[in-house]
Amino acid sequence: MLSLSPRWRTLMGAGLIALSPLAAAAQTAPTTPAPATPTDIAPERGTGRATRTVDVATKHMVAAANPLAAEAGREILRAGGSAVDAAIAVQLVLNLVEPQSSGIGGGAFLLHYDAGTKAVASYDGRETAPAAAKPDRFIGPDGKPMDLRAAIVGGRSVGVPGTLKLLEHAHRQHGKLPWPKLFERAIALAENGFTVSPRLNGQLAQETHLKTDPAARAYFYQPDGTPWPVGHVLKNPDFAATLRAIAEKGSAAFYEGPMAADIAKAVTGHPTNPGDLTESDLKAYQVKERDPLCGSYRVFTLCGMGPPSSGGVAVLQMLTMLERKDIGAKRNDPAQVVHWFAEAGRLAYADRALYLGDPDFVKVPVKGLLDRAYLMNRAALIGETSMGKAQPGEPPYKETRAWGLADAAEHGTSHISVVDGQGNAVAMTTTIEDGFGSRIMVRGFLLNNELTDFAFTPTEGDKPVANRVEPGKRPRSSMAPTLVFHRDGSLVATVGSPGGSAIINYVGKTLIGLLDWGLDPQQAVDLANFGSRNGPTELELGTEAESWKSALEARGHTVKAVELTSGTQAIVVTANGLSGGADTRREGVAVGD
Repeated sequence: MLSLSPRWRTLMGAGLIALSPLAAAAQTAPTTPAPATPTDIAPERGTGRATRTVDVATKHMVAAANPLAAEAGREILRAGGSAVDAAIAVQLVLNLVEPQSSGIGGGAFLLHYDAGTKAVASYDGRETAPAAAKPDRFIGPDGKPMDLRAAIVGGRSVGVPGTLKLLEHAHRQHGKLPWPKLFERAIALAENGFTVSPRLNGQLAQETHLKTDPAARAYFYQPDGTPWPVGHVLKNPDFAATLRAIAEKGSAAFYEGPMAADIAKAVTGHPTNPGDLTESDLKAYQVKERDPLCGSYRVFTLCGMGPPSSGGVAVLQMLTMLERKDIGAKRNDPAQVVHWFAEAGRLAYADRALYLGDPDFVKVPVKGLLDRAYLMNRAALIGETSMGKAQPGEPPYKETRAWGLADAAEHGTSHISVVDGQGNAVAMTTTIEDGFGSRIMVRGFLLNNELTDFAFTPTEGDKPVANRVEPGKRPRSSMAPTLVFHRDGSLVATVGSPGGSAIINYVGKTLIGLLDWGLDPQQAVDLANFGSRNGPTELELGTEAESWKSALEARGHTVKAVELTSGTQAIVVTANGLSGGADTRREGVAVGD
């Protein structure tokens, strides 16, 4: 069995994770004899998407959003490194090759599974608001919430970064190789250069604010203002120097001294939108070890991230509400499955908007939100036609206090899944919030704009919003790194995705593909995306999902076909070894030996 915290055992005793009597869907074993290489990837006809065979391995595996990052992780595993060691190497390279999505200037959540003890650990490296932050931070002079884009660009949006402290903390707990070893590949790539990928080039071409930062403009763009072309060898000596200092001195080189001073100066000295982050804020940052949030789906146990992320709560709520639906038998009736999934999503997102926030500042009723009787009552609201906009429920164990509705979403995000040679696993979702974060570049890396994940309006009527800005507080997230287990506590899968508030739907869809339909991880992550965030029912533009529109409208749904660009990574443990999948909507790969 999994090694559980006392709080998790309390939830189990309260009936939150009683196992369903339904049988698990059969899982298919991969048949592909060798891992995919870039030459295996070809555009899917009519979609612009790539098709890719499932990747397999017998020793260890890494799935990440860029081939260079994934290979860096595999090098560490080949050297005898742990899953955490590999995740650190992957993150450092992602900072370089996918800077729009994550890096040491941002934050992350990490779940770790120890195969020896079957223990699950949960680490919160979410950014925090500076000590000087006030609830009206994003209220303009006219008394109205600021325009989102105006709030994002500049120092006002920058939270105290947590990723680097998280990596160091996890390494102390679960690392095997020396800390400096994990930096070697990223330093070499920064010094010698890497080729600009199609995705990075495309993101830069669409970006309109990054050029306002002189350092970012000089690095990312040619003298004429156009982005460096695909294939251009891009070098980042400033980042190499940053990494060398951190490799030698640890995270103190970042959170104290000249580097911290430069970060604070860049934030407070922004010419149009200054913030208030100080060197003291950086020095005071702490990683939080939190209990993993675990529950059941059919005969599986799922563990995710609890508050301040809403991802783990919402995914478990949705799947619990769907547990009595025979989804496995409806593989060939996608409109029916999407109807159920979207309705469960409305209910979960309604609760998310009202109740979820930083548990160090608000009393989040997690026990009530995951109470099985409560969720069965919520599930009874799912009828044959759409309910439209769902209202939040009244979960048990809820303290009498003021709550308020608010929403926010992050988009500059990435996910890393790793299983090492000993069977230990990592699910880590990492972010700088918006694409290219705050558009402030310091010493070769970008700073986050995570504070715009707080509610801009601090009150609703006379009620304080749970996710309002407060000093030292962590903004609510949708990130949902997830580990899946058999009843005996053995690992089934590590899964996660970027995608802002749609992360919850992306992860839920992938889990249904894996656990209900027996898909391999590549098939599951590449399924067309769908769901509702308590608004219209969204179907992924340019995919087969668009053909389900009329059937859903007949069930009363307001349907929109939209871009739903997930970046899901998944690794599944099978009888034949490890099977990996990386979302073809991005540039990721799963590699292993």
